Amino acid sequence: MTATIKDAPPAAPGRGTLSGPRFRPGESIFRWVLLACLAIGFIFLVALLAYILVEAWPRLDSRLWSNFPSVRRPENAGAQSAIMGTIWVISLTALFCLPTGIMAAIYLEEYADPDRWYNRLIELNVQNLAAVPSIIYGILGLGLLARQFGLGTTVLTAALTLSLLVLPVVIIASREAIRAVPQSIRHASLALGATQWQTIWRQVLPAAVPGMATGSILALSRAIGEAAPVIMLGAVTFVMFNPEGLQSSYTVLPVQIYNWISESREEFHHLAAAAIVLLLAILLVMNAAAIWLRNRYSRRW
Repeated sequence: MTATIKDAPPAAPGRGTLSGPRFRPGESIFRWVLLACLAIGFIFLVALLAYILVEAWPRLDSRLWSNFPSVRRPENAGAQSAIMGTIWVISLTALFCLPTGIMAAIYLEEYADPDRWYNRLIELNVQNLAAVPSIIYGILGLGLLARQFGLGTTVLTAALTLSLLVLPVVIIASREAIRAVPQSIRHASLALGATQWQTIWRQVLPAAVPGMATGSILALSRAIGEAAPVIMLGAVTFVMFNPEGLQSSYTVLPVQIYNWISESREEFHHLAAAAIVLLLAILLVMNAAAIWLRNRYSRRW
């Protein structure tokens, strides 16, 4: 009788085979270097936040947002005028830049012919303007809006300048949101007899709202923390009143923080740290709203 020889089990991949994955020390080293960089950045961020919270703790109370600034009595000083100035400037910035940016994105994505030279020029300038430093916009606002147009160093000038600053970001984010809507939705709407504007208004824009809202909130989050443009535009460092209109003088939280840090007394440093915590809280709320809108209303096509 001849003994039957059973088939040997196939070798496991990667164990003694030539086709298995090789151990590459360079990839492991690079991965550990990336993790170390992430850990260093995270540790420094936590240490900085802890330091700010410790410094701000004595002044994290209602006096911060209910009282006006004071030079003689820092223990009772607050940032009400800076908070109201920030609300005025950011509200006007959103009023100016969001409709303009969304309409520009609709034109560039739905109507513009990419073969036309002026449309290519517009796209190139929009992408380049998104990388321009904020101080350049401050100089532009000071020379053109404040002096040439005679608007002065007012709330309106600051809002228009910050609108120019974040407008490219709003356009780019809105274009990406519109582009993410599948072409099949447009084709189906047009095939049913809808016009191009009806298709955009009733089909494309509702589907693109989550992405556009997220990009717009993040753009306004950048504007609310900018100090260089408003300093160039003459934001007053010490204001004892709230803005009363578009032509009113103003101050904002970044400028108020800068003013308090430059003081020599320790009480002002606690005030500055408390204002930093307040500004961080506002930014966190805005970013959380953007994340919630993206997760709540986003669709997977």
